[in-house]
Amino acid sequence: MGRQWLHAKRLVNNLKKGKTNAKLVREIMVAAKMGGADPAGNARLFTAVEKARKESVSRDVIERAIKKGSGTGDDKLIMEHVVFEGYAPYKVPVIVECMTENVNRTAPDIRVLFKKGQLGTTGSNKFLFDHVGLVEAHHPAADTDIEAAAIEAGANEVEPLDSVQNDDIPADVTGARFITDRTAIHSVSQWLSKNGWTVVTSEMGYVPKSFPELTDAQRAEVGEFLHDLDEHDDVHRVWAALK
Repeated sequence: MGRQWLHAKRLVNNLKKGKTNAKLVREIMVAAKMGGADPAGNARLFTAVEKARKESVSRDVIERAIKKGSGTGDDKLIMEHVVFEGYAPYKVPVIVECMTENVNRTAPDIRVLFKKGQLGTTGSNKFLFDHVGLVEAHHPAADTDIEAAAIEAGANEVEPLDSVQNDDIPADVTGARFITDRTAIHSVSQWLSKNGWTVVTSEMGYVPKSFPELTDAQRAEVGEFLHDLDEHDDVHRVWAALK
């Protein structure tokens, strides 16, 4: 067999990188559409552009995505935001956000993923989540007071965050997730950026009101189910009541 496995591994890695980059470009377009083309005045766009640069997405691709999303280029972004509600195995509530150019293609795909192997089901569950603003960031000083930062920034709540929970958080820093009113995402992000924090996520999202008790084996099974959902090209975010 020689070293053919190396070529297979590289092929898989390239496919994963291509899929990751496609989602990053889509996030840039969506952020520009929702908040405008100026990263300085659009925290979500600024964060998306920084992530794309870290993944070596070219400047031209980033600029085209911003123009398409904001409607300032030759191409207009025609994409619908679709939300699916359902349950993972063991009745774990899940909300799936999709950005798609073809709802008639995406909807059946997501329903099939929910029903695959009789693991999950679709069904209303938004009442089990709070729809909020989420800003995730890190500060280089390991002894930073996140409670004080949350008060100063105008966030409603704050919780510690590390590199296991978000791989954009480096080790040996202070990481935190700031939960805000949806209308305060930009102001909280701006305050953090001006006070030594690096913002890695700035968006609206869903926070579970409670978490089902699961064994490690059950948690792993739910994790695999959520991974399959997240791998779909049109899936933008997956929110689940899973610790």
